[in-house]
Amino acid sequence: MIAFEVNDMTCGHCASTITKAVKQTDRDAAVAVDLGNKRVQIESSAADEAEFKAAIEDGWLHAGQGRRRAGVIGQSRRQLLRKLTARV
Repeated sequence: MIAFEVNDMTCGHCASTITKAVKQTDRDAAVAVDLGNKRVQIESSAADEAEFKAAIEDGWLHAGQGRRRAGVIGQSRRQLLRKLTARV
């Protein structure tokens, strides 16, 4: 099992964005999102931790661009890299 702590994940849209990114990497992956604990757990045999981390970062950045266009401050890639930490 692969687990990530996503400190800035605060809502259903965040969870949906992350789930979509994971499923684009491995459509058969089992994804469990715990908003309260800001934790994402992934069960996959087709991709590894680095692939999922890259996919989540990319999905988060695209979602952040939409928030910036809507007038909400988004996250930079550097900030996300510091905050997205793998937990086993």
